[in-house]
Amino acid sequence: MFLGHRVGLFMALIGFLFCVLVLPTSSLGQNFSEIKPSPQQVAWQDLEIGVIFHFGTNTFLDREWGDGTAAPNVFNPSAVDGEQWIEAVKAAGAKYVILVAKHHDGFCLWPSELTNYSVKSSPWKGGNGDLVREVAEAARKNGLKFGVYLSPWDRHDPRYADPTAYDKYYLGQLDELSSGYGELVEFWMDGAGSAGHTYDFDRIVQQLRMWQPNTMVFADVALYKYADLRWVGNEDGRVPYESWNVVDRTGYLRWRPAEADTPLRKLHWFWHPNDEASLKSLGELVEDYDQTVGRGAQLMLGIAPDRNGRVPDVDVERLKEFGDAIQKRYSHNLVKEKQGGGGIAGKALDGDPETFWSAPAGSHSAVIEVNFREPVTFDCALTMEWLNDGQHVQKYAIEVLEGGGWRRVAEGQAIGHKKIDHFPPVTAQQVRLNLLATSAEAHIREFQLYSSVQPR
Repeated sequence: MFLGHRVGLFMALIGFLFCVLVLPTSSLGQNFSEIKPSPQQVAWQDLEIGVIFHFGTNTFLDREWGDGTAAPNVFNPSAVDGEQWIEAVKAAGAKYVILVAKHHDGFCLWPSELTNYSVKSSPWKGGNGDLVREVAEAARKNGLKFGVYLSPWDRHDPRYADPTAYDKYYLGQLDELSSGYGELVEFWMDGAGSAGHTYDFDRIVQQLRMWQPNTMVFADVALYKYADLRWVGNEDGRVPYESWNVVDRTGYLRWRPAEADTPLRKLHWFWHPNDEASLKSLGELVEDYDQTVGRGAQLMLGIAPDRNGRVPDVDVERLKEFGDAIQKRYSHNLVKEKQGGGGIAGKALDGDPETFWSAPAGSHSAVIEVNFREPVTFDCALTMEWLNDGQHVQKYAIEVLEGGGWRRVAEGQAIGHKKIDHFPPVTAQQVRLNLLATSAEAHIREFQLYSSVQPR
C-alpha cells in the first residue's frame, strides 16, 4: 500500500510537469496581448461605418417605445423605397446596414409565419410586403452588407409571459430571418426589457450559428459573455477612452471591438413630426467620426425613415454632406503624395491598407520615419495597426525634427484599427511615428498625414 501510494504521487507529479512544460500557455491563463481576432472580426472592423434603420408602427404614432397595442393597420407607408434608404447612407460612407426587423412592440417587418402581428396584417402592399427582403436586396445591390436586429423583448405577444413558450417563438423567428435573407453581417442584441425574463443567449446564438456561422453578434459586455462585438457604453457616437479590443469578462478574455451607436436625430431613433431641430450638425457628425472610427471603434448611425417610407430630404442632404466632408478631409495623404521615399517602412507609407510593415521580431519599440522632398504643413495623423496578430502598440508618439532635435506633437496609448490625432498645424520635412512601447513586434498598416490648412 505504501509503495503504491508513492507510485501514485510520482505519476501525479509527472502529469503536472507535462501540463506545465508541454501544453500551450493559453491553457494555464490568458494574456491580453496574445488574444487575436477572427478573420470575420478583422473584416468587420474594416467596414468602419454602419447604419441601423428604425421603422415601424412607432413611426406612425409619434413614439419611441411602442407598447405592443398598435393595430397593424396603422402601418401603411405610401412610398417605401429601400433603394432610396441605401443610396442615402451609402453617400455618407456606410458599408453595412442593420434593419430593426422587430422592435420591442413586437411588430414584424417581414411576413412571419409564427404571428399575425406583422406586415402581412397591414394594408401596406395589400399585406404582401416584406420590408426585410426589400432592404436586404437594396443593400446588396449597392455593395453594402446587411444585418438584422430582432428584439428579445416583445410587448405584444402573450407568449412572452411564458419563458418556455416565448423562447420557442423567438427561436422560430430567428430561424426565419437567419435562413431566408442571405448572409447577415451582424446580429444585434440588447437587453431592453429584460427585467423579469432571463434569455438563453447561448441557445439563441447557437441557433443563429446553424444558419449564419460568420455573423458578428453584437451585445453589451454585461449582457452576453460570448458575443463578437461590444456596445461602447453610450448612445452619443463617442468613444471617451483609449480603445482596446480585448475585454475581460470575469477572467475570460475575448476580442470584442466596440461599436458606438448614435441617432442622426439627437435622442430619437424613430421619425417624429416637426423634429428638424434635432438633426445633428455636420460638425457634430465629423466629430462623431473622429471619436469613433478615429479611436479604433465602429460608428453606427441611426436612420429613421418617415411615414411615407423614405429618408427625409434634409437627412439625405446631411448624410451626403458628412460623407463628402470625410472624403475631402482624408483624400490627400501627404505621406504618399510628397515623401521622398518609403525606405524599409514603405509598406506602412504606401497608402494601401492591404499591406503592412512589421517591426523586427522580438522588438518592443520601433520607429517609422518619413522624409519629405520639401517641408510640408500638416495638422492630422492617421495610423492603422495590423490586428491579425493582435493589438500590440501600448504607447506611441508623433514627432517632427526641429533644430536638430525631435519635438512631440501628439502621443497616445492604443492605436488599434485606426487612430486619428489632431494637433496645431506644424511644418516639417522629417516626421516619425515613434512606437515607444509594444507588447510584441508591432505591425503597422498605415501612417498618413493630412492638412486642413490652406497652402500659402
